[in-house]
Amino acid sequence: FTLLAKALLPPPDKHRGLTDVETRYRQRYVDLEANERTREIFRIRHAAIHAIRNHLDGLGFTEVEGPVLQTIQGGASARPFVTHHNALDIDLYLRIALELHLKRLIVGGLERVFEIGRVFRNEGIDTRHNPEFTMLEAYQAFADYHDMMDLTEGLVSAAARAALGDTATVHYAGQAIDLTTPWPRARFADMIAEKTGATMHPDMPIAQARAVLDRLHIPYESSWGAGRLMKEVYDEKVQHDVVGPVFCIDYPREVSPLARVHRDDPAYVERFELIVAGFELCNAYSEQNDPAEQLAAFEAEARAKQGGDPEAGDVDHDYIRALEHGMPPTGGLGIGIDRLVMLL
Repeated sequence: FTLLAKALLPPPDKHRGLTDVETRYRQRYVDLEANERTREIFRIRHAAIHAIRNHLDGLGFTEVEGPVLQTIQGGASARPFVTHHNALDIDLYLRIALELHLKRLIVGGLERVFEIGRVFRNEGIDTRHNPEFTMLEAYQAFADYHDMMDLTEGLVSAAARAALGDTATVHYAGQAIDLTTPWPRARFADMIAEKTGATMHPDMPIAQARAVLDRLHIPYESSWGAGRLMKEVYDEKVQHDVVGPVFCIDYPREVSPLARVHRDDPAYVERFELIVAGFELCNAYSEQNDPAEQLAAFEAEARAKQGGDPEAGDVDHDYIRALEHGMPPTGGLGIGIDRLVMLL
């Protein structure tokens, strides 16, 4: 016999298995060794990501990798991690989104691009949030948010078939969720009205909007406009009760600085989120491609950051310069890979 490796610690009990949550999460190698279900989750994740890549490749998308260390906090509203680059003696951010560098590629003529990569947000931890997580973002020139809804249905369906076989139903948190497409599309304001009885609009008088939140016992900041107040009502009273899948469409302009103004109502933007089992699985827009409008939105964010908002971003002047070279009408989407795997 030739000794190839040593096992100095015993495996978990054969009959009781490994059930201690602390040990399972802090010593994942022991969890994998003892629990077949954990290895099955790894298989599901691999199958889902592989199917997503194949689906996008079949549609002519090019996979790229953007920078993780960035000079600008942008692409989303989140508190960033800050690190220091010794050679350049400057502070840098770990990216909170993939968005702005991918859209630079659209400007450069790569008309369909995507990235599956880690993003980092220096925020709380719970069963649906982690400081680092995997995001898919995809951008398509000469498309809008309707095209992105169709693309999302195809991607999620492909991932589900690869991971689970032909079944169209998944069970999550005691609910049977039918993933058969097409999925319904409901307007943001209509979902608020249906759940709370409140008719709200981003251009409504601010006093009336605050009165709705007072009636629902939802706290708010004095600086928030009616659109931001609507988002708070939706977050607190609507989303968590949605089983879905459903596309929630047409968000207030105030809470969507990177999205294009809605073609029918300038108080809204062409944005949707895919809601499944009470949580957001996908966020997508018809992208803002007007450099003047984008600069104004960035400047509003910068003012909010100066006012103490830790999630607000800075003005990305290079991105504005890219838009000034001309970005075609573009649809973009982001899917949280970890949440998709949770669902599957």
